[in-house]
Amino acid sequence: MKKVVTLLVLLVLLVTVSACGGKEQFDLDSETEIVVGLEAAYAPFNWSTPVSSRYALPLAGQPGVYVDGFDVVMASLIAEELGLTLVIKAVDWDGLIPALLAGEIDLIIAGMSPTAERAQTVAFSNEYFRSEQVMVVSTTGAYANATSLSSFAGARVVAQLGTLQDGLIDQIPGVNHLEPLDSYGLLGTAVSSNAADAFIAELPVAQGMVAANSNLKIIQFTGTNGFTVSDEDVIVSVALRQEDVNLLAAINAALAGISTAERNQFMAEALLRQPQE
Repeated sequence: MKKVVTLLVLLVLLVTVSACGGKEQFDLDSETEIVVGLEAAYAPFNWSTPVSSRYALPLAGQPGVYVDGFDVVMASLIAEELGLTLVIKAVDWDGLIPALLAGEIDLIIAGMSPTAERAQTVAFSNEYFRSEQVMVVSTTGAYANATSLSSFAGARVVAQLGTLQDGLIDQIPGVNHLEPLDSYGLLGTAVSSNAADAFIAELPVAQGMVAANSNLKIIQFTGTNGFTVSDEDVIVSVALRQEDVNLLAAINAALAGISTAERNQFMAEALLRQPQE
């Protein structure tokens, strides 16, 4: 009987180690802080500011620089629910997942969509915001009155490097798919300077950019006139290491306590706070 019990214990241990990837989990009982990575350049989800406020928190390693935005509010609520001190680091978009896997940060809360490709290397929480994909054009350009993707046939369209939006461009018939750019600031400049006809963005990001630049306009689509998207194209989730199963459960529990109405209110407030033109 002891041998059977011992064998069962060994099997349980093997399954547990396998499920955790053989790596140590984030210890919710012993850790005192949680490190969140984001771009600090993706308003209204997150942006940097030199001014501290009840919403703007210090950026680690950058004295005198703070970060504000919808992601910061959500990160603060999650950290508070977990009983941990929140530390926020600014990381370039393409460096977020490598930083997570290297243990430099514990979570990515950066308006990141839980794509199947990303889910091969990281775990994702339940959604913390749901949006839609839109086009941003010049108010005086040829596409200011576009109503469907077919209206953009032959247009020069660009998106941010390493994002879902860059992959959506090819749904536009006859599109001139431009090389992706590193930031939304560069995308706005490209359209404003006529180096591109349009770029694709999530609606809150587009709203923020249009509020900050009167030369830009949002094109929203109705019915079947827009992009064909799945849930992973319109939701954003918290990313964390696959072995951190206990942390994932705790984050999902924290998110369950924040209503959709509250989240929409946080986003509306972030839109009002974000940098203006």
